[in-house]
Amino acid sequence: MSLLFKKLSIAAAIAIGVNGAAFAASEELVAAAKKEGVIAIYAATDLSQAQALLDAFTKKYTGIRIDYNDIGTNGVYNRIISEAAAGQVGGDLVWTSAMDQTVKLAADGYLASYASTEIGALPSWAVYDKTVYATTLEPIGMIYNKVALKEDEVPRTRAALIEFLGKKDVAGKIATFDPEKSGVGFMIQTNDSKQRSDYWDLVSAFGTAKGKTYSSTGSMRETVVSGENVIAFNLIGSYALDWVKSASNLGVAFGKDYTPAFSRVAAIIKNAPHPNASQLFLDFMLSQEGQNAIASKGMPSLRTDVDQGYNLNTINELVGGNLKPIALDDSRLEFMDPAKRLDFLKKWRGSVKG
Repeated sequence: MSLLFKKLSIAAAIAIGVNGAAFAASEELVAAAKKEGVIAIYAATDLSQAQALLDAFTKKYTGIRIDYNDIGTNGVYNRIISEAAAGQVGGDLVWTSAMDQTVKLAADGYLASYASTEIGALPSWAVYDKTVYATTLEPIGMIYNKVALKEDEVPRTRAALIEFLGKKDVAGKIATFDPEKSGVGFMIQTNDSKQRSDYWDLVSAFGTAKGKTYSSTGSMRETVVSGENVIAFNLIGSYALDWVKSASNLGVAFGKDYTPAFSRVAAIIKNAPHPNASQLFLDFMLSQEGQNAIASKGMPSLRTDVDQGYNLNTINELVGGNLKPIALDDSRLEFMDPAKRLDFLKKWRGSVKG
């Protein structure tokens, strides 16, 4: 276990030991939320992954309808800004995998500050300014076609991946996120560029291998299952862990030297039409009960007291003890600066094209 992760895990365990009681919202908040009767969620999480959480909430709080809008990372970001500009806010809560976009929305005043009742049970890196909250801890990994590649042929370090991309027989059969078309893809790539000195070597090797880019993990999955691509890297590993249960020719792997992990983050939209329902839902999804529901659908919990699926400790063990959570802090804003964003994408395109 890395020293950084060990400190984070211990801090979370201490907090949960104090605050890990069963979730119980105040009667006043529940009554106010039921009076509103609805919550509109702008999401970038597949409904199939979210359904257990939504069902658990509506079962516990009957009479509150959930309008769930899965519109993708960039769709969430752009809609919040455009609705605020028009003075017609229609959403209540955002739930997205684009951590940097959400921190930017918070910094620019599009999100509402709210001190969740569950804040004490979360790692310190999982909360930004009492506004944006991490709700999962999902490793970034790779998937591969088991017919095309044997398990021992799968690269498990960045150096091995760069070498793998140089093989002639895999040219044109490699996939990864397109940082221009995917918010979470952009965050993954920019995070790597800050964490890895060999990042641009990897991008150049990807370009030489005539690699292909995609806007979602799901689209990469289809190409790997079909055999069009033999491997896809830097994608959402939690989805992959679920997919391999039903796709016999699909394998999942994580780096032995470095496995970053992102979080799906949630926040209440400023001037939300249903603020009480929003607060109730946010508290619930961060509670032990809500986290068990989330984890039951393959999205690992960032708490340690969750026994459904994976939690903060067990997911770290799964990837070999080298998990590096991407923190919710001001560093997420660096590449949201338009000039730095354009510079990064220009360098990306240049490296891929050689």
